[in-house]
Amino acid sequence: MIRLDDVTVTYDGAPAPAIRGVTIRIEEGRLCLVIGPTGAGKSTLLRTLNGLVPHFSGGLLTGTVTVAGRDIRDHPPRELADLVGFVAQDPLHGFVTDTVEEELAYAMEQLAVPPPVMRRRVEETLDLLGIADLRGRPLRDLSGGQQQRVAIGSVLTAGPRVLVLDEPTSALDPAAAEEVLAALLRLVHDLGTTVVLAEHRLERAIQYADHLVQLSSDGTARSGDPAELMADAAIAPPVVELGRLAGWDPLPLSVRDARGRAASLRARLAQPSEPADAGGGQVTLTARGVSVRYGATVAVREVDLDLHAGQIAVLMGRNGSGKSSLLWALQGSGPRAGGRVAVAGSDPGTTTASSARSLVGLVPQTPSDLLYLESVTAECHRSDTDAGVEAGTTAGLLDALQPGITGDHHPRDLSEGQRLALVLAIQLAAAPPVLLLDEPTRGLDYPGKHRFVSLLRDLAGRGHAVLVSTHDVELAAALGQRVIVMATGELVTDGPAWQVLAASPAFAPQVAKVLDGGWLTVDQVRGALATPAGASG
Repeated sequence: MIRLDDVTVTYDGAPAPAIRGVTIRIEEGRLCLVIGPTGAGKSTLLRTLNGLVPHFSGGLLTGTVTVAGRDIRDHPPRELADLVGFVAQDPLHGFVTDTVEEELAYAMEQLAVPPPVMRRRVEETLDLLGIADLRGRPLRDLSGGQQQRVAIGSVLTAGPRVLVLDEPTSALDPAAAEEVLAALLRLVHDLGTTVVLAEHRLERAIQYADHLVQLSSDGTARSGDPAELMADAAIAPPVVELGRLAGWDPLPLSVRDARGRAASLRARLAQPSEPADAGGGQVTLTARGVSVRYGATVAVREVDLDLHAGQIAVLMGRNGSGKSSLLWALQGSGPRAGGRVAVAGSDPGTTTASSARSLVGLVPQTPSDLLYLESVTAECHRSDTDAGVEAGTTAGLLDALQPGITGDHHPRDLSEGQRLALVLAIQLAAAPPVLLLDEPTRGLDYPGKHRFVSLLRDLAGRGHAVLVSTHDVELAAALGQRVIVMATGELVTDGPAWQVLAASPAFAPQVAKVLDGGWLTVDQVRGALATPAGASG
C-alpha cells in the first residue's frame, strides 16, 4: 500500500535533511506507528504520504513515495484527498467551517459525494467517535480533546483507504484516547484501512501497532516488528522499560502482558514507603468561589483552591471538565463569573495585563499563540527584556529543555514539541511566583519530559507554586506530589499523587497497573531494587 524508497527531504536553508535515506514498506490494513525524538522528522515523514511535502512545504525530495501506486511527486494533495486522509497536530488550525457537523461534511462536499451518502457518513462518524452530542457546537467552543476527535472525523467521512495522524491522542484524556484508538482499530480490522500515526505517548499506542517506524535524530529510520525494535529503542514506554529492568524476554508491549510476568518482580519489592509530605510552604495563590460561565454553560463551579510555594500540583480530568477555564480564570486573562483570586495581595483578574503576568504565568494549550517574532533568537531576546533578566537566560532554559534548536529558526517552522519548549522557556524566564501550564508536554518525547520535570522541580525548589493541567498520567506520576481531579467544573479529588493515581482506574500509570501497591514509576522500582531492603523484600 505504502512504499518509500531511499527518501530524503531537505528544506530550503536547512543545514541537514529532515529525513534521510528512508526506505519502508507498509502493507494494506495495518496500523503503523511512527516514533522518534522531538524534531526527528516524524511530521515530515507523515506529510510525504499525502504530498504536503514537497508540494506545499517546498524543499527537495529525492527518492520515491508511492501510495496505492500513485507517486506523490506527480499527484498534489488535492489529487490524493480521496485516498489519504491527514490529521495534523493542531486541529483548530485545520478547520475550515464553523460547526462540528459542517466540518464533518466539508471534505465530502469537495469530493462531490451525493447528499444521502454524506448524511449517512456524518451520522456513522459521530457515533464512531462518540461526538454525536457535539454536532451543532461551534468548533472554537470545544475543548482541545473534542477538537481532536472532530478533526479525525472530518477526514474519516471522505472514506480514505489510508489515514495519517500526527499525535492523534495528545490532547485527549485517557478514556477519550482509548475511544479514538479503538475507533482506529475498528477501521483497520473491519474495513482494512491502513493507519499511519506518529505518537509520543507510546504507552497508549505501542500495543496496537502491527508495524513500527523508528526515526533517529539524524533523520534515518529503522522499520519492522514493534517488539523487536523496542528491545534496544532509545525511546520506550514505561512498560517496556520495566520489562528491561526485570529482564523479561520477550519484552511486554501492554500492561496485560506485563502483569502476566510480574509475580516474581512483585515478590522482590517491599511495599513502598509513603513519600514525605509534599504540602509545600506558605500559600502563594488563594482562590475562593471561582466560577466561569459561557452563556448558559457553567464551566467552573465555585472552586476553592490553594497553591503552595515549593509545590507542584497536577490538575487532571476528562476533556471538557473545566481545567483550561479554571487556569485562565486563575491567571486573570480569562472570564470569571464569580469568586476571587489573590496572589501577593493582588487579584490578577483586576490588575493590568503586565502585572497579571508578573504574578501568574500561563502556558496555553496552543503555545504558538504566544510566538510572534521572526526567529527563536528574537523571541529569546524579547523574553529576557520583558522579564528583566540577564541576556541569554531564556536561550539557556530552552537549550536545557530541548537541546539543538538554532536561533535562526522561525518559530512557526519548529515542531510542535520545539515550539512548546520555546514558550516554556519564555514563561520560566519570568519566574512568576505562580506558574500554570495547560497540557505542557504535547509534542515532547520521553527525554524531553524528563528534562521538563527536572526544570519544574528546580522551579518549585526555588519557592514557586506550579499547577500543571495534563492528561499525561505518566507525567503526573513522574512529578509525584499533589494531584487534583476535576469533573463537571468542580474539584472532586485532591490528595497525594501516590494515593490518587494508584487508586484510579483511569489515571493510574503503567507501572501502577502492573505492580499494584503504590509504585508509580520505573525509577521508583529501580531505586527499590538497588537497595538491600528492596532487593530482598
